[in-house]
Amino acid sequence: MKYHIVTYGCQMNVHESEKIAGILEKLGYTPCDKREEADIIVFNTCAIREGAEDRVLGNVGNLKRLKKQNKDLIIVVCGCMTQKEKTARVLMQKFPFVDIVIGTFNLSKLADYIEAVKKGRQLVLMEEGEIDELEPYKRTSGDNAWVNIMQGCNNFCTYCIVPYVRGREKSRKEENILNEIRGIIAENKYKKITLLGQNVNSYGKDLVPQVSFSKLLEDICALDGDFTLTFMTSHPKDLTSDVIDQIAKQDKIEKSIHLPAQSGNNRILKLMNRRYTREKYLAIIDEIRQKIPNCRITSDFIVGFPTETEEEFEDTCSLVKQVKFDSIFAFMYSKRDGTVASRMDGQISEEEKNRRVNILLKIEKELQKEKK
Repeated sequence: MKYHIVTYGCQMNVHESEKIAGILEKLGYTPCDKREEADIIVFNTCAIREGAEDRVLGNVGNLKRLKKQNKDLIIVVCGCMTQKEKTARVLMQKFPFVDIVIGTFNLSKLADYIEAVKKGRQLVLMEEGEIDELEPYKRTSGDNAWVNIMQGCNNFCTYCIVPYVRGREKSRKEENILNEIRGIIAENKYKKITLLGQNVNSYGKDLVPQVSFSKLLEDICALDGDFTLTFMTSHPKDLTSDVIDQIAKQDKIEKSIHLPAQSGNNRILKLMNRRYTREKYLAIIDEIRQKIPNCRITSDFIVGFPTETEEEFEDTCSLVKQVKFDSIFAFMYSKRDGTVASRMDGQISEEEKNRRVNILLKIEKELQKEKK
């Protein structure tokens, strides 16, 4: 029996595909590169941008032919996109040959769902659930080991669908994280450990007693073993001085911080519900560079947010020039149904968003040339 997994989106999805692979191999399946050879095909989806959903729907539609050829083929669609109930129902209506549609909270029950399908049931499930600590991972990212420390997000940035599809923040118990990392170290084949969370700086606020992210970093670095530690992603409003101090102090922590700014204009930042200002962001950058002079700093930006004027876009350009990031990721605003921003007036044309993102990327390219 063979399986084939297609993963869309962020590092969290990549890591969850490792969990899916672990579950399938526990059932006796082995991986294959070609969909035509698979007995189970899994699409692990992303809902951040509209284009990602369109690609998923196109690729799922292409499986109809394979299902006709092999009636025993099991097709699974999971992830952020299917956590939206409306999308999940539409997907099942449009593609009735899909066997299982599950959300982000019940991946650990995938083996049970596969068994149910073999008995003749079609399933649509978006259940709420806790972070699973039991299912094995089949790590697939070379010498890097992903470690999920939390899931969900409480920030509700007005453009972002993540809190609606990932739920509220839930932190793993520190001891469970440390035990997982001890196991990774014992395998002696991973040089890098990457901590994952929608907002890692919020780690531990929901635990009793609370554990800070800086304490977690310190305790991981105290473990015996030869490894480099890194993490993603940080929210500027929650990146505290004690976290910066730990990065500066600990030899095991990679001197690199990904700190999404999203905009360089205070009015747009407020509309985005980012809860920091341009000035606050620049103060954090100054603190990082003061304490960690060799730190690599990268960022994300969204252009064409509703009502963004040319002058406000120029503020974003000037921030990129001022900070001189080591690298940036620039995206055109993507309207996501269900978010506050999707209902805002002043939506900007695709043509204008495309123009702005190209300007920003050109600035970034010129800055990289200067650094060489």
